[in-house]
Amino acid sequence: MTEKKQIRAELAAILDARANLQDAARPGAAARQAGRGRWTVRQALDAIADDGSFVEYGGLVRPVFADMDGPADGLVMGTARVDGRSVNLVLYDYTVYGGSQSYMNHIKISRMFTHAKKLGLPVICWLDGGGARPQDGAPGRRLAPETFVLFAQLSGQVPTVGIVPSRAFAGHANLAGMCDCLIGIRDGAIGLGGPPLVEAAMGVKLKPEEIGPLDAHVAAGVVDIVVEDEAEAIAAAKRYLGYFGARSTEVIEPNVEVLREVVPENRRRAYDVRRAMEGICDVGSILELRRDFARSIVTAFARIDGRSVGVVANQPMHLAGSIDAQAADKAARFTQICDAFGIPVLLLCDTPGLMVGPDSEKTGIVRRSARLLTALANARVPIMTVVLRKAYGLGFYIMGSQALSPAVLLAWPGAEYGGMGLEGAVQIAYGRELEAMENEDERAARRAELLAQMQHAGSSLETAARFLYDDVIDPATTRDVLKNTLETFPESSSLPPRRAYIEPF
Repeated sequence: MTEKKQIRAELAAILDARANLQDAARPGAAARQAGRGRWTVRQALDAIADDGSFVEYGGLVRPVFADMDGPADGLVMGTARVDGRSVNLVLYDYTVYGGSQSYMNHIKISRMFTHAKKLGLPVICWLDGGGARPQDGAPGRRLAPETFVLFAQLSGQVPTVGIVPSRAFAGHANLAGMCDCLIGIRDGAIGLGGPPLVEAAMGVKLKPEEIGPLDAHVAAGVVDIVVEDEAEAIAAAKRYLGYFGARSTEVIEPNVEVLREVVPENRRRAYDVRRAMEGICDVGSILELRRDFARSIVTAFARIDGRSVGVVANQPMHLAGSIDAQAADKAARFTQICDAFGIPVLLLCDTPGLMVGPDSEKTGIVRRSARLLTALANARVPIMTVVLRKAYGLGFYIMGSQALSPAVLLAWPGAEYGGMGLEGAVQIAYGRELEAMENEDERAARRAELLAQMQHAGSSLETAARFLYDDVIDPATTRDVLKNTLETFPESSSLPPRRAYIEPF
């Protein structure tokens, strides 16, 4: 028999130290997390990374003070494959001093962000903690970590996804705000200042959920996707990153016949634009972002015949599809994400125009609508436009008109073109004539006649005759036309370099 060799003492010490990083060595900490109703970071890591693919960086790092103990100094990080794709992972460990950001784990995470930039790897951040660790603020120690600057420099270079499983305050919130996509679990909280800082600054003692409840951040457009638990959060992160990868080979065709019935015959009736998206895109491929923010516009990643597209669609169910300041911001930022990573943009237009009036002007609509136009006008990626119904004024100009040189500009049969809402146009152009008519019935009849004339002049056939559209199509053929158009696009690697521009807002 061969004798079993005894391992060397130095190797045994390393193996013990590595074993102490795992939950099995820390049953009390794992139990406390379970008591909070939350996963440990090691559980999250196992769910995120493909089996056997995680390579940990800095696991043996300890806090700077000898009397403090904390596995990996509260930050688990490294590389892994996520659904087969290489990704950088950084996960704050709430069981180590509340997931706080320390002198050493700032050095660690900065290393990982630099690594991501150099190798072009996406980053998933597990943001669970309350900001800086007060104990590490010793005199003479460097207090200006590069963490936040390095993460900001990843913007537009690699996709970044943040998950807030519980609480993200101070520095954690700053990282959350810089993520391309931020996913929050429903009862979580986010804030630039946690309870101690708020109490010190304002003299008010508040719970985390009272400072920055997730619902408030959803309404403000901070959070992109809301989920119920860690498993859903991780699934959403994986799904989001999937749009930045290879073309999908799993394509389920939608029922395109429903597209003929999406837009009601009554031109005044609203409808849910998501029905049009579902009839155009691969079944199950739509991932909507910021669903409950700026609801007059829908932004979503989707696939058409397996190819990723970014969809920006007016939503007639809210403000009749008008573009208000928040909607412009939402669509502009989404367009920039698509452009940064070479994803074509599909514009589904049904808008009476930009939101007008004194209340709208107070929101900065002048500059914020210009922000959307600037993003689309400077996009390197191809744009495709489909006019579903209304194409009025500056709203249509922004939503994919000929001026933006879309790769294809299509319209459905009921499309209406006009410099503004047709009813308003009649009043402006013929107001004096109508006011001069004393008989109310005659006035109503004349108004209806003038409106009909404008409707005819702005109808899809008449507009196509003046070549404002490339074609007017049977709605049921929309998917096929877009599939064929997508095949003409170059690979994203051949796109021209991005040109610097100044956002109006």
